[in-house]
Amino acid sequence: MISLRRIDHVSLRVRDVEEASRRWSAQFGLAVRERDGRRARLACDDEPYCLELLAAEAPGVEHVAYELRRSCTLEEAGRHFEGLGVPYEEHAGGLRVADPDGNRVLVLPYREPRERWVSHARAATDQIVGHPRRLGHVNFLTGRLSEGVEFYTRALGMRITDWLGEGGVWFHINADHHVMALVDKGYPHFHHLAFDVVDIGQMRVALDHLGRHGRWLGWGPVRHGIGGNIASYVRIVEEECFVELYCDMEQLEADHEVRRWPDNRFSSNTWGPLPPRSYFRFDEAAVASERESLEMLGHPLKEEVSS
Repeated sequence: MISLRRIDHVSLRVRDVEEASRRWSAQFGLAVRERDGRRARLACDDEPYCLELLAAEAPGVEHVAYELRRSCTLEEAGRHFEGLGVPYEEHAGGLRVADPDGNRVLVLPYREPRERWVSHARAATDQIVGHPRRLGHVNFLTGRLSEGVEFYTRALGMRITDWLGEGGVWFHINADHHVMALVDKGYPHFHHLAFDVVDIGQMRVALDHLGRHGRWLGWGPVRHGIGGNIASYVRIVEEECFVELYCDMEQLEADHEVRRWPDNRFSSNTWGPLPPRSYFRFDEAAVASERESLEMLGHPLKEEVSS
């Protein structure tokens, strides 16, 4: 059986590596660990990197990478994939597979940490003041929910934490409420990557900073019923996704039992409003609606016209 330890990094395709790396560093407090014309790698704290930016003609997610536990070798992971008939290839020191929507997942071997002390007791390197603590999780929209659940539980060994009615599912691999989620919207799209911040005070400072850079919230701050976290979702137009800043995530007991939440407002946000319709869209009309707060001004977002 495969056994994942943590999320390692997210790899995004960007049109301009130089511009994107400077932007992510300046706006989110990430330290640039390496950069050339084709690739940049950035870190929250003292991990090797949590975000990889790859030069491409069009934006999108390249892969999400997870690290194996010490007890599971890369060879064992490969035999696990073979036993399930899951195609894989060697890539970047790990094994790369694809989920039912075609999203790539990179499984990396266990890596000894540079230091085992708690983060605030480690020697400083190139951290930026106000940086996030770590990359915490990702979220994908899908049109193949049941197949996705089968893949992430059987092929990757994730465990289901919670269901939102029949339309969303959250997975965990450690004590954090979730490391990945799937929401059924009838089509696939990378929705967000999430950075853990200390508390709502740090979130406030980060959002003030992002506002000065021209960023805005697609939704938030909210208090999720599912996961319990306080969250704010920052629209990233360039890479066609959101960044969630979050704190106060629910920590699970070892014998956690799967829960099925009702698909209502309280499950999504105990503080109040559901997200605007633009929150699940990445087209120009949705972005413009958010940027100008058109729905709040009485101009409903029209249905997206499929080409």
